[in-house]
Amino acid sequence: MRKIRREPCMVIAVINNKGGTGKTTTSVSLSAALADRGYQVLLADLDAQASASLSLGVQWNDLKPSVADVLLGDADIAGIIRMSQIPNLSLMTADMELVNADLGLANVPGRENRLSECLETIRHAYDFILLDCPPSLSLISVNALLAADGHIVPVTPEYLALEGLISLMDAVEKLEKGMEKSVNLLGIVFTMTQPTLNITRKIIAIVREHYGEKVFQTEIKRDVRLSEAPSFSQSVFDLDPKSQGAKAYAMLTNELIRHLNMEPRP
Repeated sequence: MRKIRREPCMVIAVINNKGGTGKTTTSVSLSAALADRGYQVLLADLDAQASASLSLGVQWNDLKPSVADVLLGDADIAGIIRMSQIPNLSLMTADMELVNADLGLANVPGRENRLSECLETIRHAYDFILLDCPPSLSLISVNALLAADGHIVPVTPEYLALEGLISLMDAVEKLEKGMEKSVNLLGIVFTMTQPTLNITRKIIAIVREHYGEKVFQTEIKRDVRLSEAPSFSQSVFDLDPKSQGAKAYAMLTNELIRHLNMEPRP
């Protein structure tokens, strides 16, 4: 039986409608770092590719039951949560059924709030719930944004990624107006940066000037250890805690905790 937390749970969506931005790496790394600090963490994999689930050692033939079963009403959310190999970190897996979940929910009343309703029954057991969103602004992503207390947007410092960020922000603004609900941006984090490149410095400067304090100070430099970690079914902290990537995500986690005014765990 999990201990009921006294503090309210913080639900965070990690989202970008463009692939290849380090979204899943950020979701897994933040989840692992928060768990290492003693917080009770649940990582919900909402991407049909199941990259977060596979990164944490779940095999393809062991992905079910998944979050798709919960969204479609075929399973209870408490029944699909499993412990990961990382202490304090639980996992809800994804599978290819999430592709069908978008269609299956299309005619369901209140379909945009289905995930929020499901999470409400278990959020008392966690300090953090992180939602690894699909690389598109699908109905699943809309569910994640509306269920979350805030969202983090990983962005690579490239021209097309910048265009994708602008597109995402426009879509979120339309969602807020359509649903009459505020969708809180916790911050933009630059990933896979190469500070020696002029284009990197230029795009980072543009985004920082436009979004100001909504951009995390921590930047995640390109690091081969971050790319290698999933193939070992480990977080970067377990694979190589002294690596540049591990240190950067530890710094990002500390920055996030300070931003949220969360109490440290003993």
